[in-house]
Amino acid sequence: MARKVLSHSELDGYLDELSTAPDTFQRKALELIDQFDRKAIYLEITDPARWHKDGKPVTPASIENQLRADIDNIVILDREEEARLARRIEFARLRLEKLLSETGLTMEDLEHGVAGSPQSFIGQGELTCSLPPKVCRRWAELHALRTEMVERNLYLVLINVERYAHTTAGRPDLIQEGATALYRAVDGFDWRRGLLFRTYAVHWLNQAFRAYLYNFTNTVRVPVYLQKAMKHVNQAIERLGDPNASVERIAQESQLGENLVEMALSNVRSSRSLDAPIGGDEGTTLRDLIGPRVGEEGPYSTDLEDHTLQGSLHEAMDRLSNRERLILSLRFGIGTDHEHTLSEVAEKLGVSLERVRQIQVRALGKLRTPKLRKEVDPFLN
Repeated sequence: MARKVLSHSELDGYLDELSTAPDTFQRKALELIDQFDRKAIYLEITDPARWHKDGKPVTPASIENQLRADIDNIVILDREEEARLARRIEFARLRLEKLLSETGLTMEDLEHGVAGSPQSFIGQGELTCSLPPKVCRRWAELHALRTEMVERNLYLVLINVERYAHTTAGRPDLIQEGATALYRAVDGFDWRRGLLFRTYAVHWLNQAFRAYLYNFTNTVRVPVYLQKAMKHVNQAIERLGDPNASVERIAQESQLGENLVEMALSNVRSSRSLDAPIGGDEGTTLRDLIGPRVGEEGPYSTDLEDHTLQGSLHEAMDRLSNRERLILSLRFGIGTDHEHTLSEVAEKLGVSLERVRQIQVRALGKLRTPKLRKEVDPFLN
């Protein structure tokens, strides 16, 4: 049977009429899908060149600049074009879901059975598909429409990523997260609400950027609530104008508890790749600045190693008095074969049980000070 390919303008003619009654759009769209299926009608798969401007090729200084140049050459949708594209996406999704239901397949089967570019159907890409040909075609029709909506809104990623430029996260990584988030935004967008896509997508972009920062920019995984607290702490420090402000002042300014402020300050640590470019210079990395010292074969140095737990613990204990150090060693089994009770320590030292408890509390209090805590802090997180 000959296959007829329906152009987007022809499809819009049908969908514009259905959209006059948004409440019945889905029901009538399913009826239209039945008609198309009986007539073996396929939907057009658009060549991406249609929404790219003709521009002179440039040779940017970096990958990011190349990406920005490419996005600048993409034609942005106006309100009417956007609504029509959103209706096409919904129609194509309904048609794919109907076919999957009829064939007993799921969206998960699509994820594992299809790879490549939907433009393969117009001779501009490669597609690997282990599913029935009709399913592959329906997937390509939907994915091509989703990709058009994403590409023509990539400028939103570049605009909103600037809010996170002060972080240690690599900008290309954030841009990639934003592009992925746009696909999720496309899948959740409802044209019936009358909103512009960008109004809806910004929420998804900010979520994606923050999730990336929370999950991937710390050497040690820090709970999200602490990272959010750190945001308020940093804002409070900025308002106070004193980077060395006390915990009490920060807590008062940020309206957070002192314990939470102290935890945030001591636990949130960012990391930076040794291969990350420094100061926007693509050729200079952190590894180059650290560099190997004369006589060394590479950038590795034992000076960069962390202290061992045992060494750090002894350094901290050495700053206590002899009696404090002895009591803690006996009580917690440091350098001994087992832990001792308060009464056992009191008997050994010939003092009262209460006196041992007082000295223990005082010694532990000293170890909680920032100066001593930093010796063992790397092993407490």
